[in-house]
Amino acid sequence: MSVLHFDIFCRVVDNYGDIGVCWRLARQLAAPPHQKNVRLWVDDLHSFKRLEPRLQTELNEQHIDGVTVHPWNDAQSFPPPAEVVIEAFACELPDTYKAAITDKTVWLNLEYLSAEDWVEDCHAQPSPQQQGKRKYFFFPGFTERTGGLLREENLKQQRLSWQQDQSNAQALWSKIGLSERTQIELMHGQRRQILLFSYPSAPVMALLQALQQGNHDTLVLSPTPFTPEQQVLSNDHLQLHHFNFVSQQEFDHLLWSSDLNFVRGEDSLVRALWAAKPFIWQPYEQEEGLHTKKLQALLDRSPMNQAVQTLMLTWSNCDSQQFTDQYLSCMQAPMWHRWREEALQWHNTLLQQKDLCTHLLEFCTKHQPTQ
Repeated sequence: MSVLHFDIFCRVVDNYGDIGVCWRLARQLAAPPHQKNVRLWVDDLHSFKRLEPRLQTELNEQHIDGVTVHPWNDAQSFPPPAEVVIEAFACELPDTYKAAITDKTVWLNLEYLSAEDWVEDCHAQPSPQQQGKRKYFFFPGFTERTGGLLREENLKQQRLSWQQDQSNAQALWSKIGLSERTQIELMHGQRRQILLFSYPSAPVMALLQALQQGNHDTLVLSPTPFTPEQQVLSNDHLQLHHFNFVSQQEFDHLLWSSDLNFVRGEDSLVRALWAAKPFIWQPYEQEEGLHTKKLQALLDRSPMNQAVQTLMLTWSNCDSQQFTDQYLSCMQAPMWHRWREEALQWHNTLLQQKDLCTHLLEFCTKHQPTQ
């Protein structure tokens, strides 16, 4: 089974996390060393274009990075299903397409990422469907008993090569509108760079107040505009800079060039891990505090010290009162050095595991019927 055809279906939700994961998955399957035939069906090309500027929303078929992209609406006609069908995050396949699936189709429901223990038991389990068809649950995760994490081939080498050439960061900074003076300060280590990508509930004011009190000149980059209340805190010591949406590759580069990354949701968590830099993660808020349980499960699998774990929980729980003091403590020289070492250690540990595409293709090889 040297060549496999994939259909990936994705509905775009408010925070772009679903399409972000699906677009990375599609491109990685199509790229070397896998080089699979991939069709990506997306229900909202206009939103997708914010992540992929090369996309032309008026086309019914287009090819980007080896992936064939189609708009998806349930009323349209579909070609015969591919050998592997991925229903991303229980998005529900169109009825006509679903009816054409046979018992020879490898049909997967790509689930959300979680570090919780139950994921190992649920991963790769079948879900019987009508007419003897089977759909399997495929869970990304942080252990070899899960589907693993999305990671491009030679990603570490790509990152190190990009970081070693300072002109790469300069080109990125120029594109997002940083002044020449700020760029020079960043290049010479005279100013720390923080990427801030958070949900509206995050205690951003507490962070900015902590940065005002800190010893280091700082630049905070955010794809979300700063509020007037936040902008009042901006001065030469603490620079606040809003930038427009960037491509996934440019977002990765912002993570690579920052000293500390605040990230939210699933896709940017994984990218922060591969950046090998200190980060603070804010999971999507859920009822009954389920997001806190999800964060704690992640921290339990991490090498992070207790002070950093507490800081991340405080950020996630939107506790402004506690955050400022905890942050200032974690940024003191001994603790900051330890945090950087732990981030690199976690990155290197996860790098030893198989990536999600490798797990996925092994699963498909095992479950596709012989012709």
